[in-house]
Amino acid sequence: MKYLKVIAFTHKQIELKELGKLVICQENLTQKLHDVKAEFGIDEIFYLATCNRVEFIMITQQVVDKPFAKKFIEKLNSGMCPQHMGAFVDAACIYEGKEALNHLLRTSCSLESLIVGEKEILAQLRKAYEDCKEAGLTGDGLRMFMECTVKTAKEVYTHTNISRNPISVVSLAYRKLNDLKLCCNARILIIGAGETNRNISKYLQKHKFSNFAVFNRTVAKAQQLAADLNGEAYDLEALKSYNKGFDVIITCTSAVEPIITPEIYATLLNGCKHRKTIVDLAIPNDTAPEVLEQFPVNFIEVHSLNEVAKRNLQERYQELTHAEEIIEQNICEFLIQQKQRRVELAMRQVPEKIKEIRNTAINTVFADEVQGMDEQSRQVLERVMNYMEKKYISVPMVMAKDILINNN
Repeated sequence: MKYLKVIAFTHKQIELKELGKLVICQENLTQKLHDVKAEFGIDEIFYLATCNRVEFIMITQQVVDKPFAKKFIEKLNSGMCPQHMGAFVDAACIYEGKEALNHLLRTSCSLESLIVGEKEILAQLRKAYEDCKEAGLTGDGLRMFMECTVKTAKEVYTHTNISRNPISVVSLAYRKLNDLKLCCNARILIIGAGETNRNISKYLQKHKFSNFAVFNRTVAKAQQLAADLNGEAYDLEALKSYNKGFDVIITCTSAVEPIITPEIYATLLNGCKHRKTIVDLAIPNDTAPEVLEQFPVNFIEVHSLNEVAKRNLQERYQELTHAEEIIEQNICEFLIQQKQRRVELAMRQVPEKIKEIRNTAINTVFADEVQGMDEQSRQVLERVMNYMEKKYISVPMVMAKDILINNN
């Protein structure tokens, strides 16, 4: 437990627009994490980036403090100016041991989210972990922490009203879009085919919108979402020449530089002078600031949803206490499970040792006596030895776990 460390940058300490500077480009993410893992002596690590947080969850014996965080971020985000670097490090929240686990559980239950009660964070957390697991960045330690995290979140969502009348960044964004009273045949460009855009697409389908064009770096994913929407699919490069016009752009990608530049936006307008709508749920924003300066735009972004989020927190405040009780109970249970796991790991050589003793007994110490037995007697002896072997493996394990449970 004491080696679990978290470096967290969240909407509570950092402006959302600034938070985007910490997002790591997906193409370089795995290699960068392997690099810092090796350089800083980190045993396991995974990276979480959502619309209101960037976090690094790790298991390491290294001291993780502000100086460590500075070196760590410098290695990951080479080229960031010293002024920004200092501001980010000052705003970093660093958790260790039980506090780190408590933070993870609160995050998975959305208690640390901009929108308390949204369930998307659990899916985002699981995907972030699975991606890093597949990349060979995690091991048995983070596996146990994640199992506890998922179990706790499910219990909170099941046994409290924290997610009653579920609300999320996506649903809030759609409400603001719906306030504009668009017609059902409005031309909608969707940039990015990730989970956020898939979720907002479900709202659009539900309310009978039907005119879609999907753009994505990976065309296959664009085609999949376009098929669901009965729309057209393109790669991102096609934005530079797309001339069929639009009424709404919905964008959310993992790009670290703006996707919608003034040049691309002018091409998309295709000569139209009317005010258009952009829903930009990316962190950092996919829309270049110059687009908003040069063109009339109804702009909906995560930052603009803050006031609604504050009201949401007030409405759900009474459920927080119940959720925190569930979290504390799961932490206590996890401490016992972790001790049991340490026993399992410490005793994993027991089966091999018992097999060695058995083989030595049969093939060396009592070899002559065994050879003198008839076939039936040897079979009986074999069954007795198999039985004894299983008991000598299982009984100490069960006894050790019982001692741990009774002591707690």
